Amino acid sequence: MKSLLLKWNQVSLVRRILIGIIIGIILSLSLPDAMSWIIIFGDLFVGALKAVAPILVLFLVMHALSKQRNGNKTNMKSILVLYAIGTFSAGLVGVLASFIFPVKLSLVSGAEDLTPPSGILEVLETLLFNIVDNPVNALMSANYIGILVWAVLLGIALRNASESTKNVIESFSNAITVIVKWVINFAPVGIMGLVFNAIVSSGLSALLGYGKLLVVLLGCMFFVALVINPLIVYFYIRKNPYPLVFTCLKESGITAFFTRSSAANIPVNMKLAERLGLDKNTYSVSIPLGGTINMAGAAVTISVLTLAAVHTLNIEVDIFTAVILIVLAAISASGASGVAGGSLLLIPLAASLFGISNDIAMQVVAVGFIIGVLQDSVETALNSSTDVLFTATAEYAEKRKAGEEIVINTSEVV
Repeated sequence: MKSLLLKWNQVSLVRRILIGIIIGIILSLSLPDAMSWIIIFGDLFVGALKAVAPILVLFLVMHALSKQRNGNKTNMKSILVLYAIGTFSAGLVGVLASFIFPVKLSLVSGAEDLTPPSGILEVLETLLFNIVDNPVNALMSANYIGILVWAVLLGIALRNASESTKNVIESFSNAITVIVKWVINFAPVGIMGLVFNAIVSSGLSALLGYGKLLVVLLGCMFFVALVINPLIVYFYIRKNPYPLVFTCLKESGITAFFTRSSAANIPVNMKLAERLGLDKNTYSVSIPLGGTINMAGAAVTISVLTLAAVHTLNIEVDIFTAVILIVLAAISASGASGVAGGSLLLIPLAASLFGISNDIAMQVVAVGFIIGVLQDSVETALNSSTDVLFTATAEYAEKRKAGEEIVINTSEVV
């Protein structure tokens, strides 16, 4: 048994995950009732990731900043610009695709109990209150904006602490990183349970009635991932972007697709950034921040579903209003994590631009939940993998400016 485990661990993580996916599909189609107990593995995996992520972010950021000396350079400004460009570009893609391939919906009910934000000010207000959240509550509720703020403040305050104190923080940071490795090694079994649960509980029949809408949504997200993002990366590093793009999609996007949680994927992204040789002082901040504000997939979802409602009601849209929708979708997407329900509950806010009533907009939200088994999975994969992609891009761009050779480590994680 021990030798089998050693051989299993020697197989690359991506291949182990693919094996888990295949087993999950086979069991869900052949023994859906007899093997229903394996669902718990998926729940345990997501729960473990969500449990370790907040404390990981707190200690990594504290440690990185406490060790940092004045004059040390990070690439945070460039990363934030990349996050903004990526999210606005995704909103633009969603709007253009919706006009080229207009979709009309057969509206349904089922979202009456949900409460969307009343306006963009409420979204921004939520973000501001997350910043000043109680640190204990921020950790308990996985409020990453609040965690980041407290970690940054504590890290800066600890710069003048004794070396022994800094060493204690470093030891905790290293210990949590080891725990993250243990959790990530559980990914193949966890994803097997998630795949089994998704197929048994939802199947694909519920999605067939919304085939055209799904094609437009997923087509936009794939276009952003495989065309827009590579163009952005190439503009910055002037080198073939696809090895880096495919590495991020393969090693971050796959787990994000099945966990459907950017927060749960933070430990995976941290591990990938470390393997890519990125600056820990930068990625320890940029990745959890990206999990909150870098939401290209959400911008696509908001713009496409809003315009689907517009086309359904035969409302004329001028260019000026379309531009406002792109801006609103991008800004709202960046605040989506602070609103219960994520990106779907921001659709009524965008729909109000066109005078669409809240009752109709919430029916569109219900449609979003029906197709969420695929839409939300692909959206999360795009959002989360882009966090690492843009963090690496900013660092490689600085190396290019300095005349250093850019070496992208695309070997698989083991």
